Amino acid sequence: MLKLKSLNSSALIRRRPKDSDLLILKLFATLGCGLIAGVFFAFSTFVMTALAQRPVAEGIAAMQAINIIVINFWFITAFLGTAAACGLLTIASLMKWHQPGAAYLLLSSLLYLLGTVGVTIAFNVPLNDALAIVSPNSTEGANLWAKYLSEWTFWNHVRTIAALAAAVLLAIALRKHY
Repeated sequence: MLKLKSLNSSALIRRRPKDSDLLILKLFATLGCGLIAGVFFAFSTFVMTALAQRPVAEGIAAMQAINIIVINFWFITAFLGTAAACGLLTIASLMKWHQPGAAYLLLSSLLYLLGTVGVTIAFNVPLNDALAIVSPNSTEGANLWAKYLSEWTFWNHVRTIAALAAAVLLAIALRKHY
């Protein structure tokens, strides 16, 4: 018969993360940053170009649909799960600053948190919100669409580069055996 040990909740809170915990967290963050970079790369390299080639009302309506559909379990888990992992890695890098790879962890995590999540919140989401309330067939919609295509895509390039750079730096941190 197996005897289960009683777990003290305060002991769990005080438990220091093991190297294997950090390895799993780094791997998850690396894959998440790469995945998100790939999604944003697709928009930067062909999705927005294809939408721009459609008649204005069609392009607006398609992007409005995309902006609704993107709020789903899989994308939000990848996007925000990666952010949570990067937040934890930021703390871990500061706690273990003296160890090899800590600077890579800190820089990569901040790149994702500020350059990907921060840019999304500060620039892409407000543009999406403005697009959501216009009628695709209106003059207001057409005027916004011209601005949206250039500004949204510019900021998407920024967050793509940030997520990709974060993935690369996290991969380097993995090699440093931090």
